[in-house]
Amino acid sequence: MKRYAIGVDLGGTVVKIGLVSEGRVIDRATLEADSGNGLRCRLPLIVDRIETLLAVHQVSREEFAGIGFCFPGLADSDTGRVVSTNAKYDDAVEIDIEAWAQSVYGGEFYIDNDARMAVVGEWKYGAGRGSDNVVAMTIGTGIGCGVVIEGRLLQGVHHQAGCLGGHLIVDYRGRRCSCGNVGCAEASASSFFLNDIVQESNPQFYREHAPFDFRKIFTMAREGNEVARKICEECMDVWAAAIVNLIHAYDPEIVVISGGIMRSADLILPYLRWRVASLAWTPWGEVRIEASTLMDDAGILGAVECVMNKNRK
Repeated sequence: MKRYAIGVDLGGTVVKIGLVSEGRVIDRATLEADSGNGLRCRLPLIVDRIETLLAVHQVSREEFAGIGFCFPGLADSDTGRVVSTNAKYDDAVEIDIEAWAQSVYGGEFYIDNDARMAVVGEWKYGAGRGSDNVVAMTIGTGIGCGVVIEGRLLQGVHHQAGCLGGHLIVDYRGRRCSCGNVGCAEASASSFFLNDIVQESNPQFYREHAPFDFRKIFTMAREGNEVARKICEECMDVWAAAIVNLIHAYDPEIVVISGGIMRSADLILPYLRWRVASLAWTPWGEVRIEASTLMDDAGILGAVECVMNKNRK
């Protein structure tokens, strides 16, 4: 019998929901995240989207394996509870999401950090397939990270090992991050802080062209705007510094990069490969740095992979 499962990726801007079977996302739905107002108000809308996907594809209860959640914070996959949040879905700590899922659908339930689920997706189905030592870095609203070492997902005793790559310190005198730390990679080069970064770098440029996202500023750089080019280069230097830290910490075969910024992969990848190769201490050779082949589906596929194999962990 064919088996189906749902992956729910709780992004800071958009909630992405995928119906998965046999390692493939066969249909998708989205809704506005409104993450500042919490998760509880989103759950009925998530149910509505899931019900539509199951009805369209005529998935029976017998065929339905369960639901996996990708959460933009720290989650305990053993208890199925959110442990800590960072200005997104802050009420999730108070919600028994597994009990909600069981009451609505039954089947298995799995929840973990969103970037950690993305590395599982890339490892099993994407750019990291065939490698058992993989780091995935997602660059978007924030910067996330997930790590597979010797064929095992790195989780740690407090369920935060490997997934705080965006909060590696790249400038101890830098900007205060939303996590409370100072000089995090996320505070130095993520979408959430981009307008602050541009304004501090060149106030006149900011006044003339604001607001900014990475698509806009990379487009301006591509068109020859020197201020935009410099800001993009500074952000890429931050990402490269974070990648070097991740390489030194985890010794991966491959670093997979995903997120909206990879629309400019033709500019970003060559620069990161050059910068990391010149800075990382890897006497045996160079770590491969590749763009995600799954993009928005990586976390969904990773969460469903964990649902399908929950009892074999």
